[in-house]
Amino acid sequence: MINYIITLFIMASIVFSIINGNISQLSQAILQASGSALKTAASLAGAMALWGGVMQVAEKSGLTNKIALLLKKPVSLLFPSISSESTAFKTICMNITANILGLGNAATPLGIKAMKHLNNCENKARNMAMLVVLNTSSIQLIPITVAALRMSHGSQTPWDCTFPIFIVSLLSVIAGCIMVSVLYMHGRKK
Repeated sequence: MINYIITLFIMASIVFSIINGNISQLSQAILQASGSALKTAASLAGAMALWGGVMQVAEKSGLTNKIALLLKKPVSLLFPSISSESTAFKTICMNITANILGLGNAATPLGIKAMKHLNNCENKARNMAMLVVLNTSSIQLIPITVAALRMSHGSQTPWDCTFPIFIVSLLSVIAGCIMVSVLYMHGRKK
C-alpha cells in the first residue's frame, strides 16, 4: 500500500512541476536529495558497522555474559518464566544492551534471535509481547544513531539530545511494560 502512496506523491510532484513550469527545480531537488540520502546512509552504515562489530567482540569475549549478570534481576522480573541460564535469556540481555547503547540496527538481529528462542518457552505470547515492547521503546543511554544523523546534518552539538532521549525512552519502556503486564493479567482472567 505504501508503494502506491509514494508513487502517487511522485507522480503528483511531476505533474504539478510541469504545470507550474518548475521541472528544472524538481530535477535539481531530486539530485540534491539523492546525494544527501547517500551521505546519510554512508554515515549511518559506518556507525552501525563499528558498533555491530563491537557487539560481536563483546559476545565472543564473554562481556555479554557479564552484562547479562547485571541485567539478571530486571530481566528476570520482566520475564519470570524464563531461566536466567537459558539462551533466550542471554539473547534478550544482549538485545537490551544493544538498545541501551542506541544500536537499534545491531539490536534487531538479536531481537529476532531472541524471539525464535522465546517460541519454545512457557508463556510465549506474554514474553514475545514484552520483548517487542523492550525492543521498540528501548531505554537509550547512548543515542548513537540520532547523534550520527545530527552530526551528518551539520549539528555542532550532536550529543545534546542524550538526556531528553533517555528520559523519554525510560518513560516509554515503563508504560509499555505496565501495559503488557496489565493486558496479560486481564487476558488470563477471562
